[in-house]
Amino acid sequence: MKLQRHMKANGDRLLAIFEGRDAAGKGGTIKRITANLNPRNTRVVALNKPNETEATQWYFQRYTPHLPAAGELVIFDRSWYNRAMVEPVMGFCTDEQNKRFLKDAPMLEELLVKDGIKLFKFYFSVSKEVQKERFDSRKEDPLKQYKLSPVDNLAQEYWDQYSVRKFQMLSETNRTMAPWTIIRSNVKKKARLNCMKFLLSNMDYEGKLPARYLEYDPDIVVSGIDELRHMEENIMYPNKLHG
Repeated sequence: MKLQRHMKANGDRLLAIFEGRDAAGKGGTIKRITANLNPRNTRVVALNKPNETEATQWYFQRYTPHLPAAGELVIFDRSWYNRAMVEPVMGFCTDEQNKRFLKDAPMLEELLVKDGIKLFKFYFSVSKEVQKERFDSRKEDPLKQYKLSPVDNLAQEYWDQYSVRKFQMLSETNRTMAPWTIIRSNVKKKARLNCMKFLLSNMDYEGKLPARYLEYDPDIVVSGIDELRHMEENIMYPNKLHG
């Protein structure tokens, strides 16, 4: 809330991208971040699949109208990175479209950062076993059944394919100006708190607490470079990797 007041007073713009496998904890973390914020300056963007018109447009065109204005915090609950993982795995885009996206995304993000938008890219990483447990829970809980989709039902079957796409995505789009931050999210509460601490520790605002209060767990919050290194070291055992 202190950060939001500071952003409104100074006209700052903040965009946070939340990515990760299904049931990785993105939605729950977003809910906790926004719970006490002023909705007039906070927007959560969760787009449906492209309609017939959007499918003919420049790929990023449907996302750019939702970028933050002065004083706004905008959170993308999934983003243009659909084209890096879900779409190629499920056959919703061509290989050429996927390859072009991986080249174009860093250039777009560089433009956003140079224009003054503070950009965070979070990837929530969950193990295969925990993902299955959460899927099973959703099937039994009527308050969570809306989260299930046909794509979710194939997530476990296509686990290895998603791992390959994740590696490609991090390799091509983890840049100095727009790096990835990995949130290990097997334990939901730890993931949520550490994500908040990372975000706040990397923003300047009036009334900010001393650094010791915003220290995040390095076992929970991992840089994109370290995640790539970890994946390379364990690539022979993909089922043991976080996703």
